[in-house]
Amino acid sequence: MTCRLFIPSVLLCLAAGLHAQTDAASQAPPRFQLYGGYSFVSNSPNGMAGAHQPMNGWNASFGVPNWHFIRFVIDVSSYRGTNLGAQENVYYIMGGTQFTRRFGRESAFLEGYAGEAGINRYWGPQGAPGETASFVTLLGGGVDTPISRRFAFRVHAGYQGTNFKLIDNVQQILPIPSPGIPNNFFRIASGLVWNF
Repeated sequence: MTCRLFIPSVLLCLAAGLHAQTDAASQAPPRFQLYGGYSFVSNSPNGMAGAHQPMNGWNASFGVPNWHFIRFVIDVSSYRGTNLGAQENVYYIMGGTQFTRRFGRESAFLEGYAGEAGINRYWGPQGAPGETASFVTLLGGGVDTPISRRFAFRVHAGYQGTNFKLIDNVQQILPIPSPGIPNNFFRIASGLVWNF
């Protein structure tokens, strides 16, 4: 009689242990993140007062596994537009950290990035030449809302600062005082996050 109860009891404990491990594995935080989506920036690089022109583009990022709520992220974005008679093709490549906390189902995060910005040579008003590279920073935050176990919808926004200047001629690239050239921008983006 004791043997008959002992074997089912052991099998029941093993089944419960295996079920608990399966649940724990499905609740484990994802290791990597890949994000892609639409992005909007508040002004173009030559958007002087009275000629503000927002730009549309795309944004993508890749994040490595969390370490104590902190994740290293590489962020890339690009925008295209025309303002004051000049075509502008801008890109940003940044790296930095993301501090993430979960609140219920959602994950809220703060992010800080720094890196390189690039633009075509003749981006100034009426096609005036300008610097083609600048240091860029981004401070912001956002929210990830899960859609499924591996996918989430992300909305994030932040302050973005650059330091593009106009130049006097293409042969001797010296920045000239450029009053009115904006250096401060607001960026908002949304898209899908793949956790894998």
